[in-house]
Amino acid sequence: MKTGIRVLIADDHAIVRAGLVAVLGFEQDITVVGEAADGEAAVAQACQVKPDIVIMDLMMPKMDGVEATMAIRQKLPDTRILILTTDGTSTDIRRALSAGAAGAVTKTLLNEELTAAIRDVAAGKTVLTSDIRQALNETQNQPELTQRQKDILTSITRGLTNQDIATQFGITVSGVKQHLNAIFAKLGAANRSEAIAIV
Repeated sequence: MKTGIRVLIADDHAIVRAGLVAVLGFEQDITVVGEAADGEAAVAQACQVKPDIVIMDLMMPKMDGVEATMAIRQKLPDTRILILTTDGTSTDIRRALSAGAAGAVTKTLLNEELTAAIRDVAAGKTVLTSDIRQALNETQNQPELTQRQKDILTSITRGLTNQDIATQFGITVSGVKQHLNAIFAKLGAANRSEAIAIV
């Protein structure tokens, strides 16, 4: 039996779920442990199988991807959410990131790009495809960050912890937190994922 990254797929289109199951079935380190056709089922399935990653569609019946993301993150804080969307607006994606999603990618990704995104999210990184990043940037005025703040933002995109960043820059963990709070305030971001999305 395969071990590694345990994935739950939440999408209201059966053909999309089947395609993802087929693609991920070839990966030795990724196992699909459940499927859900709507947001409510995604939350219930996640609580039952406790996946490492939920691949979450934004537009689903009963409960949308943003609400499901929020519910899963509250119940299972260690489970990371990767939004997979075709027609999600920048507002929807920003809401999902605010709700705790670790990244967002489009359904036009190549198979190997999707599996790389899953591995990156599992490793603690925030993943945004270039088209999503561009859409988010177009709806956001760019605030001015200091060079140190830009450097710290770069570090969090690589999945580094506050302790890692403190060691890297020779500052205290509380100093890192102060920088992050200043970054969030300037960007109007609620968390790391949203801050990365904005810049």
